[in-house]
Amino acid sequence: MYEGIVQELIDELGRLPGIGPKSAQRIAFHIVQTEQFDVSRLAEILVEVRDKVKFCEICGNVAEQATCSICRDPRRDPSLICVVEEAKDVVAIERTREFRGLYHVLGGAISPIDGIGPDELRIRQLMQRLADGTVSEVIIATDPNLEGEATATYLSRLLTTLEIRVTRLASGLPVGGDLEYADEVTLGRAFEGRRVVG
Repeated sequence: MYEGIVQELIDELGRLPGIGPKSAQRIAFHIVQTEQFDVSRLAEILVEVRDKVKFCEICGNVAEQATCSICRDPRRDPSLICVVEEAKDVVAIERTREFRGLYHVLGGAISPIDGIGPDELRIRQLMQRLADGTVSEVIIATDPNLEGEATATYLSRLLTTLEIRVTRLASGLPVGGDLEYADEVTLGRAFEGRRVVG
């Protein structure tokens, strides 16, 4: 434990997701010890982010306007919607440069343990987007974990009532991985998703 304000800084940093006590301490001491670190700029940006950043009215992605840049882009294919859990998943998929459709951010995944059911997610908004008949395929790109699988199963059952092709991102072995370290579920998925070579 440190005195006063330093401990308060460590505590506040430690409340951020993915930052444990040691990381919070390292960041706090970097801020305190590095003279050229522009603390006022960091504070300014934090306040600005809080004031300016919204969620896209159409897809739920982060945006500084009413709609995000992807939804405003006329070059995107409106017949394809990729459903993701969080806005950070949009960034991950965009980095691949493989997908040219639109997105729908659910805002999480179904997790009964955490009290998150379908009503807490942006599923109703997804169904409204699909109602006009523009979309021909929905790609479910939820995380390959228990919550993501539950969400994917729920969505696929819900979407089978519509005449829309529903697909799920393939999952399996990572490039550069070793078979001996793969768990049974991942290895099983790799077998299910195998394709013809040559």
